[in-house]
Parts: sequence; structure tokens; C-alpha cells
Amino acid sequence: MSVQEVSAEQFARLFHHYHEALAPDFGCANGSHPNSWNEVPAGERRRMVTAARLALLELVSSTDTDEENSRRRYFAKPGEAEWGC
Repeated sequence: MSVQEVSAEQFARLFHHYHEALAPDFGCANGSHPNSWNEVPAGERRRMVTAARLALLELVSSTDTDEENSRRRYFAKPGEAEWGC
């Protein structure tokens, strides 16, 4: 599955799940946060989905830039090509 195929809500939901699951391993009190995605207040869920959307967009744009740069390194910039044998 590529980054483009992941929905922001799916990513936010998974991030929340793992964040809560790992909390005890890092000494965090689990009682202060909702354990279930459905227990998270609607405003907080919207904020997490929006943050996930921005993170996914940034990942896609940085991946596209890296691929574009790797393709371009083999070709001369316009007006800089050497002609002749």
C-alpha cells in the first residue's frame, strides 16, 4: 500500500491506537487518555485527522521531489547540453 492509498482518518486512527498501546511501556498514565478512537472527543478527532492529512501530503510531496530529482540528475538542464560527438 502506498502513501497515496492511505486515508487520513485511517492513519490517525492507527496512530492513536499505537500511541495508546505503547503508553504503559513509556511510563505514561493510561487513565488520562481515551483508549478507544470512539471515546476521543469529536474536535480532537478532527484535529488528529487534519494533522494526519498534512503529514501524508508532506510524505507524498517529499517522495515525489526525491523521485523527480533522481530522474533529473541524468539529464542536462535546458541550454546546458553539449552537442556533438
